[in-house]
Amino acid sequence: MRGLVAFGLFLFATSSVFAGAPEVTLTEGDPAPSFEARTLAGQMWRSDDHFGKKFVVVYFYPADFTNGCTRQACSFRDHMTELEEADVEVVGVSGDSIQTHELFSRVHALNFPLIADEEGKVAQAFGVPVREGDTITRMVEGVEQTLSRGVTASRWTFIIGKDGRIIRKNTTVDAEQDCRKVLETVRRLTADVE
Repeated sequence: MRGLVAFGLFLFATSSVFAGAPEVTLTEGDPAPSFEARTLAGQMWRSDDHFGKKFVVVYFYPADFTNGCTRQACSFRDHMTELEEADVEVVGVSGDSIQTHELFSRVHALNFPLIADEEGKVAQAFGVPVREGDTITRMVEGVEQTLSRGVTASRWTFIIGKDGRIIRKNTTVDAEQDCRKVLETVRRLTADVE
């Protein structure tokens, strides 16, 4: 019985992140949702400034400084030249704070923006499931850091086409292979058009 009560409390806590918020289900071909959110140094990233100009990868991930998320981010970083040659722009989204993103970006020399979606509003707009956030401690540059995130998003990747519509929605992302899959998709679509 105690296990059922605990499970019920977990479900309540998880669902209360967006209590009363309508569920969103986006499919390939749908217009990408318009949003704006803070990135490093508190700058605003506005989708309307990016969607419809290039292919835009909006990838949601659980947390900075965790194994899979670090491998995923570093893969995008390492293949940025290929991505740019394919006319692809990348933005990562998680529930981590701007301060945590700044550390993560600096330590791993990331060459694309990270969005701090601490309340999960961007995830909600894309229909990405989230659960309660967490606080972890990590040694970063020889200093123990306490890193907090407001929500923990599921690992989903969206590719937005040059027409502002979703051309790929991946809800079963392999962190290490995500960048390769993005490049394959964009190259295939570009070849089909030519």
